[in-house]
Amino acid sequence: MQITRTFVVEAELPAIRDYLADFSHATEWDPGTERCERRDAGDVRVGSTWDNTSKLAGISTELVYELVELTPTSVVLRGENDTATAEDHLTFAEAGAGRTQVTYQATITFNGVAKLADPAAKLLFTKVAGEVVENITNVARTL
Repeated sequence: MQITRTFVVEAELPAIRDYLADFSHATEWDPGTERCERRDAGDVRVGSTWDNTSKLAGISTELVYELVELTPTSVVLRGENDTATAEDHLTFAEAGAGRTQVTYQATITFNGVAKLADPAAKLLFTKVAGEVVENITNVARTL
């Protein structure tokens, strides 16, 4: 299952990229994230990891996320557990006058019997994607 949203935020590209690369901020912009704590220390870099607890439709799940790509114009985070793999691909482009275009692509692959949840999950994640856009847009104004 894949959901993509493209939108413009009121923030310089490096600021919004760095903010989203630090996945501990997910509690501020991802409506399902209840907790997201960094496992390692130092600068956020490829290989940095986070323990993430999310809850959607009353179901809690824990994933370990890793920053797998960080370039001047992209961030890729991958979260995994026994039932699912989630990948967040974020790309950034200058949009003029201190604004940045963000393309957010979330891909969720369910494993084993969890695959049965895929059709219902698509509806839920489509709704959540709208909230993600709104939350990132609001947070970007403070960077």
